[in-house]
Amino acid sequence: MTSTVLSPLSPRITGFPFPFRTDTYRYSTNVEPARAPVVTEAGGWGGAILDVDDEYADELAQRERVLTADPSRLTVLPHMRPACWDALRTLLRELADLYPDRMELRRDGDHFVWRNDLLGVEQRFRDGDDDSLPGGPLGFLGSQIQDDIVLLDQRDGSLWADAGLVTFAADWSLRFDVGMRFLEVHGPVPRVHEEGVIARAERFLMRLEPGQEYRRTNWTMSVDRRLDQSTETYPEWGRDRRLVAEAPADELANRLHLRVEVQHLIRLGASGAVLFLIRTYMVSLAELAQVPAWRTRFGRVLAELPDDMAEYKGLTRFRGAAADWLLTS
Repeated sequence: MTSTVLSPLSPRITGFPFPFRTDTYRYSTNVEPARAPVVTEAGGWGGAILDVDDEYADELAQRERVLTADPSRLTVLPHMRPACWDALRTLLRELADLYPDRMELRRDGDHFVWRNDLLGVEQRFRDGDDDSLPGGPLGFLGSQIQDDIVLLDQRDGSLWADAGLVTFAADWSLRFDVGMRFLEVHGPVPRVHEEGVIARAERFLMRLEPGQEYRRTNWTMSVDRRLDQSTETYPEWGRDRRLVAEAPADELANRLHLRVEVQHLIRLGASGAVLFLIRTYMVSLAELAQVPAWRTRFGRVLAELPDDMAEYKGLTRFRGAAADWLLTS
């Protein structure tokens, strides 16, 4: 039985991928097949690979500003060009299938024509010709979808993060991680190596067949609705973690956000690369509290979370105050 929900709820809440199934949280691979709809106490999510929502134009504008300020957020090692084109074709077709009244990908001789009425875009390009697209294939793809994009190459018995467009990282850096092995990228995460979580995840990904699609969720917390929390911009957002812990209860509830990533893992057919999509959703504690079952569960998760995991996620300064607000106010 689900809890009674206050109404009306905004689309931000009804479509939010609330990640907790129990009152405790530990790292796990938590991988499941993609495209399976998930019903929640507020609504549902997960019926498609891509999701165009009310934040679409605003988030793409934010991405453009981040890339203008720091072009290194888009990095492609030379051997990954075919994978970038593979990802572009795959996901533009996905968008066109999802929103046929507003988006279309069609062939015109040796060119493609992409139309996106939501953005007022009509772009003609030649497959494989980087110069025919603004930003090249990965840059153009990032201007059409809200997800961050990482492409993993498989060689020498490992996966390698060799290309990406990442503007909305949660305390990590594509510039630092590009060219690293999958196991190295996850090196700082507590517990996962001792418990074998990352090694199992890599073995699972390397066994993916072309066209197979899976997903998982990950979560942390953010102060304010700031998507760009990359390592490079830490001086701009890191101090807020300390200051918000001292804020009055109402301010704390409106500024602290549960930040959830829906991560899709897809083996591309033409290039064989693994496409790793990261879509970020955020709701404030005040918004989350409109769903009583979520309020109680997240409060209990925060209260029980081991100290090393709270420290890694950057929650130490304010998680006690957040849990108290959720469970007692």
